Amino acid sequence: MKFKDHFSRQAADYALFRPRYPRALFAFIAANSPNDKNALDCATGNGQAAIGLVQFFQNVIAIDASAAQIENAQPGHRVEYRVAPAEASGLLASSCDAITVAQALHWFRFEEFYAEARRVLKPDGLLAVWTYQHVRISPTIDAIIRRFHDEMVGPFWPPERKLVGPAYFDLPFPFAEIGSPEFQMAAHWSLEQLLGYLRTWSATQRFIAANGNDPVDLIANDLAQAWGSADEERRAEWPLTIRAGRV
Repeated sequence: MKFKDHFSRQAADYALFRPRYPRALFAFIAANSPNDKNALDCATGNGQAAIGLVQFFQNVIAIDASAAQIENAQPGHRVEYRVAPAEASGLLASSCDAITVAQALHWFRFEEFYAEARRVLKPDGLLAVWTYQHVRISPTIDAIIRRFHDEMVGPFWPPERKLVGPAYFDLPFPFAEIGSPEFQMAAHWSLEQLLGYLRTWSATQRFIAANGNDPVDLIANDLAQAWGSADEERRAEWPLTIRAGRV
């Protein structure tokens, strides 16, 4: 089955403008895995989770169904990138201590992926999946982005993306779940970086394909007025929700 490719077109920008996950998240995953030998990152995208995992695991295999994403992934010592779907990783059975999925579970065929995770994980191996919600910068800026998300590009979100709204708690997760602390991503961004981030959204790209113009341009002036100096950096935060469980 051909995978739904919503990101290859903007793979280079995805690598530039997506926020980074906190080190504490990967420390938590490692602490709850049976060993630190092998980790698999599925739908790795630009490799940001893979690069975080390699701080705690001896070997990391990072797979993505998009060849363009793999071509733009961050190089990392002890990270091996492969083009493969999450539902058919090509790895040996019982070969991984942990499997991670960062902001991508909603794109998967759940039953097939969970069967593959059970096959690839070692006994007591950990599956950790996480997602993040709307960026938080300031009430005024947040309101502009929310309007952009819900109204301007709202009709262009793929159906699967709506599963992110309930923070994955409405999704099946047939593993023995463990509790987790709260995590968040944070970055100090310029206005240009925020605009670049909004252009990586799948709905933004679908809007451009359908209409021939960039919807981010339509809110750029409003964001600039709310931002202040164009050279100013502001703190951006994304709360993370993680579900983790063992085989």
